[in-house]
Amino acid sequence: METVYIDKHLGLVNDCRNGSRKAQFELYKLYANAMYNVALRIVNDDAEAEDVLQEAFLDAFNRIADFRQETTFGLWLKQIVINRSINYLRKRKAEFVSIDEVEIADEPSYDYEETTLKVEAIKAAMNELPDGYRVVLTLYLFEGYDHEEIAHILKITENTSRSQYMRAKRKLNSLLEMKGVAR
Repeated sequence: METVYIDKHLGLVNDCRNGSRKAQFELYKLYANAMYNVALRIVNDDAEAEDVLQEAFLDAFNRIADFRQETTFGLWLKQIVINRSINYLRKRKAEFVSIDEVEIADEPSYDYEETTLKVEAIKAAMNELPDGYRVVLTLYLFEGYDHEEIAHILKITENTSRSQYMRAKRKLNSLLEMKGVAR
């Protein structure tokens, strides 16, 4: 059975295809905040996140004819934002350490009923993580990608993605412990 996506903004997308600046502005207003937050979680810099956002919308509007409605416009745009964000990181030369020869233990199961951590403390600690750690952690936890997809997006191996994720979790936990945030 084929998945069918119902895009409630399809009318605006079609108007954009016909060159409507008003429709472009409406789509921008609908998606700008969410896409800015996606970019910010990856690049960890306000100015760069704004640049990513602008370039992603320019890309989307210039390539709107390529949008085949296999997903919603929002998902299509989010992929553009993520790719643009990663390109910005590459320009910064974020290094992902390859550990292909190292055996990675299976990820321990996590009890989701543990005490929730304070959101602001987690955000601050996330901002302190090195780019490579933060990007993999963000793509995995917040954006919902699996390690195979992350490896493809970042052009790294799946093992590198897993190890960056595990290291990022450990580093984040130690940062939270140093800040006195209980587990």
